[in-house]
Amino acid sequence: MAKDTHSFTADDFYVHLGKLFYAVAAADKVVRDQEVETLKKTVEKQWLKIDDFKDEFGTDAAYQIEIIFDWLEENEPEPGTAFSEFEEYYKEHPSLFTPQVKQLVWKTADSIAASFAGKNKSEVILLSKLKSLLKQ
Repeated sequence: MAKDTHSFTADDFYVHLGKLFYAVAAADKVVRDQEVETLKKTVEKQWLKIDDFKDEFGTDAAYQIEIIFDWLEENEPEPGTAFSEFEEYYKEHPSLFTPQVKQLVWKTADSIAASFAGKNKSEVILLSKLKSLLKQ
């Protein structure tokens, strides 16, 4: 993963990904167990392999995705707000989003949306916004 020259921390990067994936799962106002399970499997199988960043405790920083997702699920902010925060971060740190990272972001979001009874209208709209953003 390319490092952004200003104020990059791996934790921030993964926190914002957690916000995005929460927004996708909560788009229909309900976070399903299957969506949480899909996220955790994807973090384990894909995101942990993308870099070797560790947090202050020596844990792979990619686990921040799950930590922030769980916190958001518990506190239930508006999915649109969580998406907007990711979008702002994405625009402020474009060099962090290499083609490989963009592909994995899309694959993860799409998998979460499809994990419970297919994609509903709210999820399709959010995925459309994400696809448009990732093309920037």
